[in-house]
Amino acid sequence: MAEEKKIKFDILTVFIYILLVIISLIVIFPVIWIVGASLRPGTSIFGTDIFPKQITFAHYAELFKTDYPRWYLNTLFIAVVNMVISLFITTLTAYIFSRYKFKGKKQTMVTVLILQMFPSFLAMTAIYAFLKRLNLVDTYLGLLVIYIAGQIPYNSWLAKGYFDGIPASLDEAARVDGAGPLRTFFQIIMPVARPILVFIALINFTAPWFDFIFPKMVLLSPHKKTLAVGLFEWISGVNNSNYTLFAAGAILVAIPITLLFVLLQKNIVAGLSAGASKG
Repeated sequence: MAEEKKIKFDILTVFIYILLVIISLIVIFPVIWIVGASLRPGTSIFGTDIFPKQITFAHYAELFKTDYPRWYLNTLFIAVVNMVISLFITTLTAYIFSRYKFKGKKQTMVTVLILQMFPSFLAMTAIYAFLKRLNLVDTYLGLLVIYIAGQIPYNSWLAKGYFDGIPASLDEAARVDGAGPLRTFFQIIMPVARPILVFIALINFTAPWFDFIFPKMVLLSPHKKTLAVGLFEWISGVNNSNYTLFAAGAILVAIPITLLFVLLQKNIVAGLSAGASKG
């Protein structure tokens, strides 16, 4: 009986390892392909080898002779501003829903969750008309309004779940010491809630960093392009076929996000799991 269980366990273990290897290959292969393409001479990403025998860094140097640095700064500005504003509004909203009782609280939370079920791009026509009416088309403010409004529902629900797990006795102790609601929030709750704050900040940063649809719709001026829009235009159209330059640009786009995830992975996992389980 014990031997049969051992055999079944060994088979399951082998199956799990095989599955992990297959998944790893599926994930890693495209990355190796893009890295190899960025180092390949010429403009084609296809070759006899996945990784080129002759390596060149000319495509990376060529990036700085194009509008790529401007696109990079534009995207960085939008991502950072969105991260800061969204984080502040989201956490403050979540704290209010977690700590205070008021009429319509439950109905509001249900409404927030229902709104989150509908992808924002389904309302693109309405969003564009709204921005047009407010003269926010072709402005960074208009794009930020879309991002901030779209990220509040899910992030607030997630942060509320984490705040619910923080003992209310901390708030009470702060009040006894004479701290007001805002001081309690910023000096007591925020440091304790660091994991969920890091997670929310990261997803608020990455959303505009990789987004293509809304920058393409809102930002019309060439000098306001973001990375996703600019890189796409390099390979779209009949005469645009510089795929190796596109690959080099894509690698530089992925590096900062990859480093952030690696450096902050403990906080990300802790924040996501705690927020989801306590919500």
